[in-house]
Amino acid sequence: MTSVVSDTDLVVLGPDAWHPRRLAHGERVDEMIGAYLERRAVGEPHPVLDFLFTYYSLKPGHLRRWHPGHGSVLTGPGIEDYRGRSGYVDVAVGGRPGVTVSSEFLDRRSSAIEFVSTLIGRTATRPAQLGCFGLHEWAMVYRGGDEALRHDVPLRLGHDGTDAVVESMPLRCTHYDAFRFFTPDAVPRNALELTPEHRLLTEQPGCLHASMDLYKWVAKLGPLLPSELLLDCFALSMTARELDMRASPYDLTAYGYSPVRVETPTGRAEYVRSQSAIAERGAALRVAIGGLLADLR
Repeated sequence: MTSVVSDTDLVVLGPDAWHPRRLAHGERVDEMIGAYLERRAVGEPHPVLDFLFTYYSLKPGHLRRWHPGHGSVLTGPGIEDYRGRSGYVDVAVGGRPGVTVSSEFLDRRSSAIEFVSTLIGRTATRPAQLGCFGLHEWAMVYRGGDEALRHDVPLRLGHDGTDAVVESMPLRCTHYDAFRFFTPDAVPRNALELTPEHRLLTEQPGCLHASMDLYKWVAKLGPLLPSELLLDCFALSMTARELDMRASPYDLTAYGYSPVRVETPTGRAEYVRSQSAIAERGAALRVAIGGLLADLR
């Protein structure tokens, strides 16, 4: 069924407006993950980048799909690519056929919009904490032996050296989805024993995973938000994930990553500098996401 809408209800995008955006989106995706896809095609795992497609649910094919966001209608050649996609409906505007994200789909995602809006809003109001030094990855293998290793790469300092680093500094993780992977011996060493409710209670903008998760939250809202924003969040996730693993206990030199040696004062200072830069990018993205979600609520 086709709905008739007025030109004032939606931003009408003709092919001259939206085709270049979709093309630029595809080119940007290719630049960002082309090498990853080549490795995946031959079955070559990657301990850093695989995480962005295994832990997070969005697959490369979904990342490639461009969406203009709710409130826009696409007209002209190419709209058939959107017919039948989740959330899209046919509309007629000014006598022209088009497709847009439906108000019904928006209503169905209202609880997700409310949660994400609340989460990023609360996170933005808290001061950035920059004293964790990425030790969550160390806590995930603490006293766990080979069974606790999450990647098929060696530990830089071995098991005993890794355990000694964890025991030499306090654990200050504020991110539940990292904390839940701590080994049993690491859990009581953390400043807080986190639960799922702490996503709203303790998320703070200095946390690498809080910045990384912006990609997850935008992805969960799918076609309601423009894909340019999704790729901005994905780019930040890639940067944060790289720092996350460079500061981890794993030896990733075979993959071209130099370690951030957080077991040393110099390494901790390097980590905080990079962490601060990521937090600044995350803050700007929270403002952008929050503004769009306010328009949807």
